[in-house]
Amino acid sequence: MIDGLVKRYGERTAVDGVSLRVERARVLALLGPNGAGKTTTIETCIGFRRPDRGTVRVLGLDPVRENDALRPRIGVTLQAGGVYQSARCGEMLRLVASYSAHPLDPEALLDRLGLRAVQRTPYRRLSGGQQQRLSLAMALVGRPELVFLDEPTVGLDPQARHEIWRIVEALRRDGVTVVLTTHDMEEAQRLADDVVIVDHGRVIAAGTRDGLLRDAAEPEVRFQAPAGLDVASLAAHVGGGAAVREPAPGTYVVLGAVTPATVAAVAGWCAEHGVLLEGLQVKQRSLEDLFLDLTGRELRA
Repeated sequence: MIDGLVKRYGERTAVDGVSLRVERARVLALLGPNGAGKTTTIETCIGFRRPDRGTVRVLGLDPVRENDALRPRIGVTLQAGGVYQSARCGEMLRLVASYSAHPLDPEALLDRLGLRAVQRTPYRRLSGGQQQRLSLAMALVGRPELVFLDEPTVGLDPQARHEIWRIVEALRRDGVTVVLTTHDMEEAQRLADDVVIVDHGRVIAAGTRDGLLRDAAEPEVRFQAPAGLDVASLAAHVGGGAAVREPAPGTYVVLGAVTPATVAAVAGWCAEHGVLLEGLQVKQRSLEDLFLDLTGRELRA
């Protein structure tokens, strides 16, 4: 539970009044652009950072004052740090397992996460994806009640990515709570029960995944065509208050009341203007669409 968390670094406010609650045996996706305050929020939850203001309780404990009691009950995988560079992969996992009273079998984790072949390889010589999988294994081997996963599939190939997803789903079935940060909106939409979107250190949307998508669920028409079409002309032709945008060159989205007449109007306008459209489809808006609408579509430094 986080209530009114504020964390500053000098003149910069990284987290500005964030409040959220995570329920047991659910996956919460904490989403936001780079610099939105996600990692600082997680680091505060695990006791790496002391709040400047607000209340943080994790499994009922203060993560700073009661860190010794909290650490055995949580698992953490951050994007960097926490592993001896010269330690061998298997040795590191077995060492972490030895800290737990009732660890999972590290040998089984090595097999499941595809690390058996590199168990004798020093950490510094592992690929980025192998390091990421070892970090996850280290987070899980102690049978945690709560797991914080910071970009758990970044740099992984599709097979490893899907295996991590299956592991997260299995954790939820086993009663483990998961807090996930990711830039992969497909990953968040598949795994999350609850979603919190932050930007500039503030919560800008929060709710269940299905609830947020339902609130933004008006269907849209999408198609591909040559870049630079007159979207104002197309919108006027469709009528009914439709809006047309080109989010990427050659990709067009028609928003508004979508009916069979809408689809016919889009096809008719393209025919009248000699435009060959491709990939015409009617689809519900995704979590990525909602995220971009809320945080903006421009690139950030």
